[in-house]
Amino acid sequence: MKKPVNKQGIAVTVALLVLLSMTAMAATGRYDQQIQQTVSQKIRDAKQLQSVHSSVDDGIVTLTVTVGLYRNKLDAANKVKKLANVTGVRNDIAVAGETVADSQLQQKLAKQLAYDRVGYYDNAFNYLTLDVKEGVVTLNGDTVSEVAKDSALAIVARMPGVKDVVNEVKVLPVSIFDDSIRARTARAIYRDSVLGRYASDPAHPIRIVVDSGHVTLYGTVESAMDKTIAGMRAGSVPGAFSVENKLVVD
Repeated sequence: MKKPVNKQGIAVTVALLVLLSMTAMAATGRYDQQIQQTVSQKIRDAKQLQSVHSSVDDGIVTLTVTVGLYRNKLDAANKVKKLANVTGVRNDIAVAGETVADSQLQQKLAKQLAYDRVGYYDNAFNYLTLDVKEGVVTLNGDTVSEVAKDSALAIVARMPGVKDVVNEVKVLPVSIFDDSIRARTARAIYRDSVLGRYASDPAHPIRIVVDSGHVTLYGTVESAMDKTIAGMRAGSVPGAFSVENKLVVD
């Protein structure tokens, strides 16, 4: 036998939920004026952001107008979202600045990214690709750490001509096992008498990406023989589950 539905109880519950929701909204909205004043002060304190306009509604800050660099757009949002009682940021800032041809922008970024992290242990173990379309840069690839990813994104954000950034970079999982494979694969490749010369320009090494025991080689080599030897040396490293040779012959 079904129990009768307590319609009165349901109505009371719904009414309480609505009341609680309205109370929460009112509690959030009461800080709007205070937030607006703080946001305005933060913007005035930063020279590159003084043209930015802001409005606040129920704790959500909307930023508008135009800036010269994509980096400035990010900085504006980062400054605001850390403020007390801010529940969200709508970043509607447009990036104006100079217009750079996509091919030229891609060339400049590729060069800077190639030399990023030179001198650090992870230089040969990160691999990034980029695509530029109407000033929008899509960054893809794998990095060993968040630091390497953030460094690459910062380079893109500071480049004049970049209108927006799509971040599709994957940070590889922390693994002592993978670290061991990286080190042993690098030794096997760079100690080879034929391949050792690829270590002379640290911006263009044979890049070794290791993900959960699977090794992939990226980069550009001078001959098909060099590509074959690199694959053989990587394949000789014990512990790796597989080796995929994506080296390109120039």
